[in-house]
Amino acid sequence: MSKAFQAFLLSAVAIVAAWWWLGRPVAMPVAPLAPGDKLDCISYAPFRGGETPLDLSLKVEPWRIEEDLKRLAPLTNCVRTYSVHQGLDQVAPIAQRLGLKVMLGIWLGRDPVFNANQIEVAVATANRYPDAIRAVVVGNEVMLRGELPAATLADTIRAVKARVSMPVTYADVWEFWLRNRDLVNAVDFVTIHILPYWEDFPIAADKAADHVMSIRRQVAQSFPGKDIMIGEFGWPSAGRMREGALPSPSNQAKVFQEVIARAKQEKFALNVIEAFDQPWKRQFEGTVGGHWGLLDGDTREPKFRWAEAVSDHPRWVRNAVLGVLLAALTFGAGLYASRRDKEEVAWPVWIAVAAAAAVSGTLLGWAVEQAMVESFGTIGALRSAALVAVAASAPALAAVAMLRGIPLLPFSNIVGRRAERVSDPWTWAAGLVLAASTVLALQAALGLVFDPRYRDFPFAPLTSAVVPFGLLAARTRGGTGRRAAAETAAAATLVLSAVYIAFNEGFENWQALWFCAAIVVLAAILRQARDAPG
Repeated sequence: MSKAFQAFLLSAVAIVAAWWWLGRPVAMPVAPLAPGDKLDCISYAPFRGGETPLDLSLKVEPWRIEEDLKRLAPLTNCVRTYSVHQGLDQVAPIAQRLGLKVMLGIWLGRDPVFNANQIEVAVATANRYPDAIRAVVVGNEVMLRGELPAATLADTIRAVKARVSMPVTYADVWEFWLRNRDLVNAVDFVTIHILPYWEDFPIAADKAADHVMSIRRQVAQSFPGKDIMIGEFGWPSAGRMREGALPSPSNQAKVFQEVIARAKQEKFALNVIEAFDQPWKRQFEGTVGGHWGLLDGDTREPKFRWAEAVSDHPRWVRNAVLGVLLAALTFGAGLYASRRDKEEVAWPVWIAVAAAAAVSGTLLGWAVEQAMVESFGTIGALRSAALVAVAASAPALAAVAMLRGIPLLPFSNIVGRRAERVSDPWTWAAGLVLAASTVLALQAALGLVFDPRYRDFPFAPLTSAVVPFGLLAARTRGGTGRRAAAETAAAATLVLSAVYIAFNEGFENWQALWFCAAIVVLAAILRQARDAPG
């Protein structure tokens, strides 16, 4: 058995083992609902695909709303809406036919004409379908957005209360109720939002249930005699970490089930956010904004079942196969390169190729998964495609360079003047992929420095691209001339960015730390680049 084949088998076993471990199902708590029980209430918005509530010309057809509510009826007793335009005025009559209650939302903002129209439609709907309307929610997070003062909001709430027969409330993040205590006198019950992921100091998934209970008790103690409803609680299934708060399918399932069980135990009203994923929110909140649904936005199917184990990488077998194929391609390129030399390739070289194949083979599937959920818009899709391309091409190109003993060349030999460019296509391609990886790393790093809140960490594709070149740099030596200026500047920028990102994101955020480690390794590679003397 040849050394190359043995090394390939080693990398293939490592890839399959890694994906088996990543894809293993995570055990869930005991089901929070008994057979036949339903959720108290769930936030509902009907928008799909590229639809957005910002498009005021959009009107969702009633048949689509009915289709959605039929899916929700076995899961919940109630749906909460946020407005009455764009076809949402049809939720109440459809819900009434299906035996659902509605927390009817009135969207308020800065425009008094728009507000007045919302109020008139909502009041008319509430009075026409009183048996279906559980409560009227006058405004959602208006104070959080700073669009109306508390006094104006209180007057609006009282005006609506005078015209409807059901309870009236206002909904906002819990801190804003504590800052505007006089508003409590205007509502029939207090509706607070508790989103552990979005707290100023994010709460990890394993502490989310305790946090929700603690905040609710704090608000209840502040407003004795008032019923307290949690109007929004949820956890995202995908997106970037915030300190120790990790969005993932298993964390979403676990946190939901723990909080719902506590709500049942302590007998308080709980509305979860949200029914279906809403892709339009990604425009404002990044990847995480589009993945809060209990049901998938495309398939309209539940993301998990109560008490059943949940895998964070359910397609791990596909990813493992993809990784083994990349490893085979890497070794195939290496064997092609080694045929040019009559000398037998030493074990350390094949071990280095196997390490590159194993790391990139494992991470390529993860990079594809990230690309599928993180791509938003044309620019986002192109960026994700570029990241996957460098992740997939780096190991084979680095393997060829390792087996030929070719060092990484400065960027001037790759994209400089024609007379300076290297003629060997393999060497040129390797340098081009390293240059592209550097540009992508700089773009991601600077984004996370200057505008980090909603940006993802492309740790998987960058690591897949960087590690093979790192192994190549460790086995070869560059030129003896002066340090290349472009590479030196890029390396300094990456290191400074990594230091800032690590401290800004917190040392609980392993996605941030992993990304920082990858760009620091890239910086070390770039520091080896030398221009020709003179």
